[in-house]
Amino acid sequence: MIDNLITALGAEFVQLSLTPIVIGILGAVACALPGNFLLLRRQALIGDAISHVVLPGIVVAFLVTGTITAVPMMIGAGCAAIVAVIVIELVKRLGRVEPGAAMGLVFTTLFAAGVLLLEITDTSSVHIDVQHALLGNLESLIWFDAEGWQSLLDPAALATLPPQLPRLAVVLLGIVLFITLFWKELKISTFDAAFAEAIGIRTRVLGFALVVATAIAAVAAFDAVGSIIVIAMFVCPPAAARLMTNQLGWQIGWSVVFAVISAVLGYVFAGYGPGWFGSPYAVSAAGMIATISGIILLLACLFGPQRKRTGQRAEA
Repeated sequence: MIDNLITALGAEFVQLSLTPIVIGILGAVACALPGNFLLLRRQALIGDAISHVVLPGIVVAFLVTGTITAVPMMIGAGCAAIVAVIVIELVKRLGRVEPGAAMGLVFTTLFAAGVLLLEITDTSSVHIDVQHALLGNLESLIWFDAEGWQSLLDPAALATLPPQLPRLAVVLLGIVLFITLFWKELKISTFDAAFAEAIGIRTRVLGFALVVATAIAAVAAFDAVGSIIVIAMFVCPPAAARLMTNQLGWQIGWSVVFAVISAVLGYVFAGYGPGWFGSPYAVSAAGMIATISGIILLLACLFGPQRKRTGQRAEA
């Protein structure tokens, strides 16, 4: 059994599976962290909205620049996210509809516009299509130059890592720094916005910064894992964590644990699970990761210590 485990975690695993798993973890955690504050602010749909509006922003950026490099894509998706936030506010105020309805209207319309742009424009020169937008390309993020675990110490091999990995690592570090630096302000404004305003915290600016952090996480994760995982990770790990504890710090910790478990088990079950039942095929890693996160949320709903206190707000 040990020999089989060593073989399974050998050079082939490092080359084919290690980087997709790590990228999945980084993307899941980067989305789950701001998702905790969105959930407690009853703004969880913002993450959903941003993950949808990223698509038209990326398509427009490609049509303008003719390339799919990181900087134009980030700028295009970021601009689309800002436009979406502005339009949502206009719909809420001018149409006098409740926030959830405004977000639902805007993100479905913009996502449909993005899909339509993909269908009617020539994107054959790059890997950008509807399936890529929904499911990402996690399985294809292979570390071709890896020769085994020793490659983790080889600068030449590390230089050939898929670019999504360092990009997501930098984004995750930035989100961690943002939450750490503004921890007190985020806590106070999340639980009592009026009190936060009274003591001088600029809640609107902080709220906008949180939306920007959410948009950056969504954009960085979108290329690798697609909108399915992005949507699931903004909601499922924080919601499951909320059912495990009534303390904000512990909630964030639980959400990270659930995000990591979802990414690892989802990728393993997608790639190797069908073979355990005699099937020669694999299933979508993105779909399986989202499914695992949903199962974790279901288990938390059934057995979580705080499942009977969902009407109460978390404690600082």
